[in-house]
Amino acid sequence: MTGTLTVVGLGPGRSELMTPSAADAIARATDLVGYGPYLDRITTRAEGQHRHASDNRVELERARHALELAAGGRHVAVISGGDPGVFAMAAAVFEAVEAGPLEWRRLDINVEPGVTAMLAAAAEVGAPLGGDFCAISLSDNLKSWATITRRLEAAAAGDFVIALYNPASKARPHQLGEAFEILRRTKPSSTIIVMVRAAGTGDVSRTVTTLGDVDPAQADMRTLVLIGSSATRLIRRDGKAPWIYTPRRETDQP
Repeated sequence: MTGTLTVVGLGPGRSELMTPSAADAIARATDLVGYGPYLDRITTRAEGQHRHASDNRVELERARHALELAAGGRHVAVISGGDPGVFAMAAAVFEAVEAGPLEWRRLDINVEPGVTAMLAAAAEVGAPLGGDFCAISLSDNLKSWATITRRLEAAAAGDFVIALYNPASKARPHQLGEAFEILRRTKPSSTIIVMVRAAGTGDVSRTVTTLGDVDPAQADMRTLVLIGSSATRLIRRDGKAPWIYTPRRETDQP
């Protein structure tokens, strides 16, 4: 019997933000493999579907387990939050395939995209990603802080809008503050900063501030931080939160 493996993105939170294709892949699966809190967001079929929950920092072990199940003829859905290809499980699966037995390369492996936190956070405040942008994870679990610093400096020099994933945790509460200090070397204190916590859920909160005034202590692992470019604009509204957007066109272009 030939098994299959589909890496699925649940989206940022609300069930209606999960794509129909992702929901279908989950419904067809005999086995669901993922981080426990993500599996808790899924209603299991009445019968014949098995859950394999694991902790947060065992992505490669989780990927190998899923591949072993698929190689044994199971139909496996590997569950990620947001989009599985953005700092998530799709890369872990292919890393395991590359280093694993040749039979894994013959498996039917697919990736179902989802709404990533960057897009959900941007939609909460307007269109801050309307121009060129980049995404950087501040987690140094899998790469060095020196690499993160180099990428922050390059993104600031290039005047990209920057989306910061994994901005803070109990193990590294200082890193977001250090990231802001790195950006202040290049970007003015008036640069717009948006911090969106729990984007795409009923618990969402939004903070709009500037690079000069931002308080890094307001962020946690559920926060997505957006740093504006020099072109990013704020539209004030009476009695309502401002809209934030980045124009598509440079101001000196015809």
